This record gives sequence, structure tokens and C-alpha cells, in this order.
Amino acid sequence: MPFDPFERVAVGRTDLRVTRLGLGGASIGGLFEAVPTDAAIGLVEHAWEIGVRSFDVAPLYGYGASERRLGHVLAARPRDEFVLSTKVGRLVRRAWSVKPGEDVDRQGDQARDDAFYAATVGRRVVFDYSADGVLRSVEASLDRLGLDRIDILYIHDPDDHWQQALDGAYPVLDRLRRAGVVGAIGAGMNQTAMLTRFATETDIDVVLVAGRYTLLDQSAAEDLFPVCRARGVAVIVGGVMNSGILADPGREARYDYRLAPAPMVERANRLEATCARHGVPLRVAAIQFPLAHPAVTGLVAGVRTGAHLDEYPAAMQADVPAGLWEELRAEALLEPGVPTPP
Repeated sequence: MPFDPFERVAVGRTDLRVTRLGLGGASIGGLFEAVPTDAAIGLVEHAWEIGVRSFDVAPLYGYGASERRLGHVLAARPRDEFVLSTKVGRLVRRAWSVKPGEDVDRQGDQARDDAFYAATVGRRVVFDYSADGVLRSVEASLDRLGLDRIDILYIHDPDDHWQQALDGAYPVLDRLRRAGVVGAIGAGMNQTAMLTRFATETDIDVVLVAGRYTLLDQSAAEDLFPVCRARGVAVIVGGVMNSGILADPGREARYDYRLAPAPMVERANRLEATCARHGVPLRVAAIQFPLAHPAVTGLVAGVRTGAHLDEYPAAMQADVPAGLWEELRAEALLEPGVPTPP
């Protein structure tokens, strides 16, 4: 059995221990399409029933909806039995309260055809990495979750806000950690360069890197992972399906939240064909691969249904012939030197 999905693994140098498989809350917040509340709650309940004890969410996900849905289930569970992470850097606001010139996250604007989250009309998300914004974000998250504490706080997507995140958000998170209010702090992003800066220039405990260590993109192994290993920073990987293309690499597949470019679809099809020659579904290889790196503590699965979630523990425990990984390397579909599952 290559990987035990429900094994408890330490988060870097902290006392927290997460299950190797965690549930991510973006999809149940309505990423790309609306998810009914009862279906979202049912998924969280199913995750608990099968043994998942690590849950990741953010105010961005459904503009607060995902935190409420997770909290509905987790607030009734023994608090010391699970690890919950959420994020700071965006505040959920009523649309009428947003003043002209405020730093609105335009990707969520419902006037756009490519808005990421469904069913968010009447709400907006405003970037705010200031000290005051972080404290307001934590208070609002606790209220939506209905919990008395958060275990891991991430600075969320500060791509265009590095200095404010460094000078405003990080010191507050550090104080909350020193006071014992949170157990660990870190940053969560879809890029590796800035995460590497966080791991190098601050004293964070963990990074959540989405989409940058997958069968399609192993760039995190070049810069981020060596620094994390050297400094004792845990790594949680998300987006192992690269927004869906590694689950179904068809013409309408998404990559990095957008319609996948033709070269990426072609590469995904090559991956799928190679997997098929060894009798392995592409998604099984996509789930197992990132867990083989010694820097990786675990992964979060962003799914909408219990059936999709069940694919993850099955894939993590599946027997995959070594010949598959050897052929992927021979076909230059894996970067030289990246580790593969046993």
C-alpha cells in the first residue's frame, strides 16, 4: 500500500498532525458551478465518516459559503480530533458597502462570464492584507465556522500584495501563533516564487501550493521544496488535477482555472495514453505522484461529491507498476530527478 490516506502526519515543527488526505473547500463553495447546501454538507459528513480529519477552506470560497458549510458539520464534532485551516487577505463584503477605488478581486465579479464562484450575487471580495484586515478576517471566519479556534492560518494569494502581506499580515499571524491562538501559520498560493520567499524570509510553518507539483507541472521541486526541507516547513499540495485536466483531459478541460491551452491538453493526453498502457487511470497516477516527494506532508482534495472523494483514498492505496513511472520519465513527461511512488 503506497500511501495511507488517513495516516496522521506532523505539520513541520508544530504539534499539529493532519491526515495525509484532506478535504479542500473551494468546490463546495461553488467553484465553476453552484453546489446545493445539502449536497455540500453531505460531502463534509462523508469525508468525516471515511476518516478525513484535515479540512482547508478560505473566505474566498463561495464568498463565505464554504466556511459556513464546513462549520455546520465540524462544529458538532470533537474539536481536538480535526485540523482546520483557513486564510486571510480577502474580506467578504456586501456589494453596496464597497466604495469606489477599493481593491476588489475582479475574478469574482458576477458581471464577468468567467467569474470563478457561482451564487455570490450581492457580495464582493476585497483584498486586505493589513493588520486590521487580518484580525477582521479571522473574526469573520470564526463566526461563519461556528468554531472557537483555527488551527492553521494561511496568507492567501498575495501575488500583487507582497509588501503589505509581509509588513501587515505576517506579523499579526506570528503574534497569534506566539499567543497560542493558532497552531501554525503559512501562505497559500498558485505560484512557487513568492512561497519560496515566504519560506526563506519569514518563520512560517507550512505552505499550501496549488497546481505547481503535479504530473503536468513539477516546478515546486526546483525552488520551493529544497527551501522547505532545509527550514522544516511543511508542504501541503492542492490542485493535483490542475483544475480538472488530469481528471478528464478533453477539449473543454480547464488548467489553472481557465480553458486549457492546446499544448497542455496534448501533454495531458500523452500522460493518459502512457498510463493506459500500464492499466492505470490517469487520475490515480495524478493523485499518487505528488505524495512521493519527501517534502510533501499531504494533499487536499477539492471535490463536489462523495463518489469523487472516495477516488482519492482508493488511488492513494492502489498498486501502480514501477514501469509506468519509468516510461513517463523516459518520455520526458516527468522532470529529471523528481521522486516517484514506490
